Amino acid sequence: MVMDEELKTSDYLRNIVLNLPDSPGIYQYLNSEGVIIYVGKAKNLKRRVYSYFSKEHAPGKTRVLVSKIADIRYIVVNTEEDALLLENNLIKKYKPRYNVLLKDDKTYPSICVSNEYFPRVFRTRKIIRNGSTYFGPYSHIPSMNAVLELIKRLYPLRTCNLSLTPENIRNGKFNVCLEYHIKNCKAPCIGLQNHDEYMQNIAEIKEILKGNTQEIIRSLLKEMQDLASEMRFEEAQKVKEKYELIENYRSRSEVVSSVLHNIDVFSIDCDENSAYINYLHITNGCINQAFTFEYKKRLDETKEELLAMGIVEMRERYKSLSREIIVPFEMDLELANVTFTIPQKGDKKKLLELSLLNVRQYKVDRLKQAEKLNPEQKSVRLMKEIQEQLKLDKLPMQIECFDNSNISGTDAVAACVVFKKAKPSKKDYRKYNIKTVVGPDDYASMQEVVRRRYQRAINEGSPLPDLIITDGGKGQMEVVRQVVEDELHLNIPIAGLAKDNRHRTSEMLYGFPPVVIGIKQGTPLFHLLENIQDEVHRFAITFHRDKRSKRQIASALDDIKGIGEKTKSLLLKEFKSVKRIREASFDDLSRLIGTAKAKALIDGLNNVSD
Repeated sequence: MVMDEELKTSDYLRNIVLNLPDSPGIYQYLNSEGVIIYVGKAKNLKRRVYSYFSKEHAPGKTRVLVSKIADIRYIVVNTEEDALLLENNLIKKYKPRYNVLLKDDKTYPSICVSNEYFPRVFRTRKIIRNGSTYFGPYSHIPSMNAVLELIKRLYPLRTCNLSLTPENIRNGKFNVCLEYHIKNCKAPCIGLQNHDEYMQNIAEIKEILKGNTQEIIRSLLKEMQDLASEMRFEEAQKVKEKYELIENYRSRSEVVSSVLHNIDVFSIDCDENSAYINYLHITNGCINQAFTFEYKKRLDETKEELLAMGIVEMRERYKSLSREIIVPFEMDLELANVTFTIPQKGDKKKLLELSLLNVRQYKVDRLKQAEKLNPEQKSVRLMKEIQEQLKLDKLPMQIECFDNSNISGTDAVAACVVFKKAKPSKKDYRKYNIKTVVGPDDYASMQEVVRRRYQRAINEGSPLPDLIITDGGKGQMEVVRQVVEDELHLNIPIAGLAKDNRHRTSEMLYGFPPVVIGIKQGTPLFHLLENIQDEVHRFAITFHRDKRSKRQIASALDDIKGIGEKTKSLLLKEFKSVKRIREASFDDLSRLIGTAKAKALIDGLNNVSD
């Protein structure tokens, strides 16, 4: 019965797909409950939708999506640009489960020029469709505050919420407030500032918010010169102050080139789950809009598809009519009267690099925020990086690193440190005295320790590491491989960490024959590997130093007949060193360990050469 229903659904979908038109449009996939689960656009509806059903998809989200499709709807449009706009609107309206999700940007404020007889200019996080004009949103709050401060100093606008209609003003319903007395407002509420003058200020403010400061500067310069020529110096000085304020604001903006005007710039950077897109708008050589946002991936969308969606989203949001768009790669996208440019050099190339810088910084900031909220996320990311760099079959949840320490073969020891989930697991650290190797042979010592550790793990059924790292280069890796693979027949990846002539971590080696894995210095992954190498070296050196110190301190007492471990510990605890024991009087020694032992100790020390 179920199979019959599946076959009916399949036949039903097949009939829809085969009868789709070859024209641009959008398609909607619905599940068995009639809920829209995906919205897509296409230059050719039939070819695009057919591609979902004509092949076997790899395991993943696309296969799951196709398995849930119970119905298909479509809308035909005239152009690909219309399809892009309609897709964007439908995704916002229905929020389908399998579409990329634009991260909520309601936290970013905008600047509102209200739709009133005497408009107000203020920051807001609410967009109300009442005829008001909005500029933003501003992702960089200091930039928004700077432009609001400039407007406040240039134009004495009202800040009250009074209903300043012509009728209310004529009827004398209002009184002036403190803002008038401190010269922040010219009191349009009682008719001291006329409507035309106020709206002229509003018009200039809108131009500033659009980034069109060049024309205002020219106008102010001409006005200042005209007033000066008429000997109206006080008025000219006020205009000059306005001119300097705008010029100062402009100089603090990112100035590119005065010949570049009305250009959009887009760049993109992706990781496994998200795409980050930066948008810059250039007007009269200045960046007057800059916004970076994030898409949450749902399927295996390409960079080209994601950037196309971002371009449509930003141009619609900011009402951009730019006829040139700078992008980092070829776009399979056509917009009416728009040219796509991939710059190779010059000012446009610098703009693209600036956009890329912004998008990468945003990505880093988001990552840091996420890691603060979920510290485990950083560990998982580092392990994934190691997995990708070394092409491991699974995440290296447990990493073990070995190092030897000896001086000319004496007091030879080795150490193993364990990192679980990219963090040191000190309770699992192990120290080893070298038992079978005579003389300074690091390779043989390494083999002994690795053999002892993993033979015991096999016998006891203990967990084996996902990655072994040697503190050394190709030679150390090979001797470890001989034990792990040839003797114990274990399949554990082996890497090596080499140091430079200053004894600092310099490179990672992997594979047989070993090759250098390029890991950029200063990155979190490099710091993790550096930490592993430093930790195993510290642990081995500390163990070797302790062993050597104990041998040197206790050797003079070890061979004295009648002085056992307990007596030796008692003596060292009381006198701290063999030198002080030698200097102690017979009475002091007798009180501590008894007369017989004190005599034996003195005789023994006299017979031992210093």
